Amino acid sequence: MRCESGGREDERRATGNGPHQLDDDSTQRQARTLAVTMAALNQDILPGRSFPLGAKVYPEGVNFCIFSKSSTAVELLLFEAADDPKPSRVIELDPQRNRTSYYWHVFVPGVTAGQVYAYRVYGPFAPDRGHRFDGNKVLLDPYASAVVGWEHYSREAAIRPGDNCAQALRGVVLDPTTYDWEGDVPLGIPYAKTVIYEMHVAGFTRHPNSGVAEHKRGTYAGLIEKIPYLKQLGITAVELMPIHEFDEQDARPGLKNYWGYSTLAFFAPHRAYSSNRDPLGLVNEFRDMVKAFHKAGIEVILDVVFNHTAEGNDEGPTLSFKGLENRAYYILEKNPALYVNYSGCGNTIKANHEVVTRLILDCLRYWVDVMHVDGFRFDLASVLSRGKLGHPLEDPPLLWLIDSDPVLAGTKLIAEAWDAGGLYQVGSFIGDRFAEWNGPFRDDVRRFIKSDAGMVNQLASRILGSPDIYPDPDHEPHRSINYITCHDGFTLNDLVSYNEKHNQDNGEDNQDGSNDNYSWNCGVEGPTDDPAVEALRQRQIKNFITTLFISQGTPMLLMGDEVRRTQQGNNNAYCQNNELSWFDWSLVEKHGDLLNFVQGMIHFIQSLELFQHEERLETSSSHKPYINWHGMKLGKPDWSDESRCLALTLYHPDAKEHLHVIFNAHWETHTFELPTLHPGKGWYRIVDTTLNAPDDYRHPDTAPRWPESTYPVGPRSVVILMALPTTIDFTQ
Repeated sequence: MRCESGGREDERRATGNGPHQLDDDSTQRQARTLAVTMAALNQDILPGRSFPLGAKVYPEGVNFCIFSKSSTAVELLLFEAADDPKPSRVIELDPQRNRTSYYWHVFVPGVTAGQVYAYRVYGPFAPDRGHRFDGNKVLLDPYASAVVGWEHYSREAAIRPGDNCAQALRGVVLDPTTYDWEGDVPLGIPYAKTVIYEMHVAGFTRHPNSGVAEHKRGTYAGLIEKIPYLKQLGITAVELMPIHEFDEQDARPGLKNYWGYSTLAFFAPHRAYSSNRDPLGLVNEFRDMVKAFHKAGIEVILDVVFNHTAEGNDEGPTLSFKGLENRAYYILEKNPALYVNYSGCGNTIKANHEVVTRLILDCLRYWVDVMHVDGFRFDLASVLSRGKLGHPLEDPPLLWLIDSDPVLAGTKLIAEAWDAGGLYQVGSFIGDRFAEWNGPFRDDVRRFIKSDAGMVNQLASRILGSPDIYPDPDHEPHRSINYITCHDGFTLNDLVSYNEKHNQDNGEDNQDGSNDNYSWNCGVEGPTDDPAVEALRQRQIKNFITTLFISQGTPMLLMGDEVRRTQQGNNNAYCQNNELSWFDWSLVEKHGDLLNFVQGMIHFIQSLELFQHEERLETSSSHKPYINWHGMKLGKPDWSDESRCLALTLYHPDAKEHLHVIFNAHWETHTFELPTLHPGKGWYRIVDTTLNAPDDYRHPDTAPRWPESTYPVGPRSVVILMALPTTIDFTQ
């Protein structure tokens, strides 16, 4: 049963060619009258052309175009308002007049920006051949730059048989050129000077105590109000968790998809993150945010999900891609009724299909050229290296096209170089420009800090930019994105507070989320009033922070880790759109000492040439920045499995920067020898994580001198000493 009047199915029924032949004379007369009326309405339409894809605004009207190779008929639906249950106009596309090759197109004079539209696409519903055409389903244009219809949207209606027009999402025609960027240009900050802050747009300001006006909480506009906090923190880039329009209903009953890894429309900003409900206002609010970040010297990186879509598996909804050309957009099993699931989310995008490759490239260019973003983090990026049948490709066309694209030449490209199908490409991801999330850095640093045996060698490799993973001597060490925590897993507070995950609120009997966290609760599971346990946790957090920021590579900090944000042991909070996931701004005061420590560490590394050196540190050199390894004795590092201690000296000859860093992951104090300095220089204590604020971090201008030739390093702690002139001797 169709919800709009007129159209192809009415004609079939009126002529007796459909499954419900009409033999009532009055009904046939009504159908003929309706067909004549619709023909009169549509007589002004023009053939249009096959490019560009999507809806393009011209002075005389709008050109609409979609890709659908195997379909037999297409209807363009035009709606008066976003939530109208029926279209006001149905335009049937003539396969002779409105089709070129695989593309259906039409030019509609008089249509302007703001027009709400969608499609019905007809063809064989033959899952055994990979076809899932269903004329009962209203489809979203993959190139839609804004999506409406949320007030009545139903994911379930897109799954069950029957017409879903009244509950379907629709696109909006927009002219993206009407915006004043006020001279905004990309910042182009080198990786060597970058500190990334991974954050959730809504979660950052959604909490009632955020200080943001209620109508702006959880929005792009809300983020603008918190830029001073981020600027003071010292970060240079925000990495936004998915902001492409996604399906919040893609979660278990009673829960919502919070993280956003369920994309519906790759060109559209997520509407729920906007304080402006007007479609163009939504797009402009996102651009206002980007422009404001740029004015503050902060880049905007988008977490993009090109490995799967919100349509799920064979039991999932038909929202767009399935109903347009299922076989082109998805990798199918040998039984084409089923979907290959390399994403862990039900389906896998066929990224190296020519049409899908074009969509992804067009999308990336759009966000750079029209929306001014500075880079992308590709979720489960190894999927993008798989061919049409799912096999890994030696030279995947899509990745090389992204790597070499001139529009993307100045952007940051960051790969999560693995997928849920077992493909792991950290250290071997295709391309010359891609940086990579360094998963081994996360795991090895976690294991060393919690005192696992046999981790000293691995720690040294991670500090040195992971030469065991990136053996090419010309590899830029800052293409390793180093992190301890990210959205997926424990927060930093929970990493030192829980031995086990606690995901019961997700409704999956604690079966979801990773079991391999390399966490340690410091003696008590969860919150505690024990001051000794709390002190140890605080120290461990500072150990993680210090290790992260002194290592070669680009550091990434998870939202709220600087103030001990907790998810109460939930390491898979994808469906927790509540205070469990939101940034609690009361923590800024409660854990102000830790915040000051993190701010100090960020500003410290940003002030030194040592940490902006764009080549791997030499292990011995007289004219290049170098690193030397030590143990408790100078020049004698202990690489044995029993060792839990390591020291290193960093020196930059041109900048005259000289640091000595000591790691003691043992549960006992150990005394370390210090290098002898030239006359007029002395060692000054910058960091000692055993000390309380403000002595745990001291700016070089106020750092106390350490007069001894050895340093007793407390249990489970990190120390940084800096060689400075002794002309001014700051005392303790």
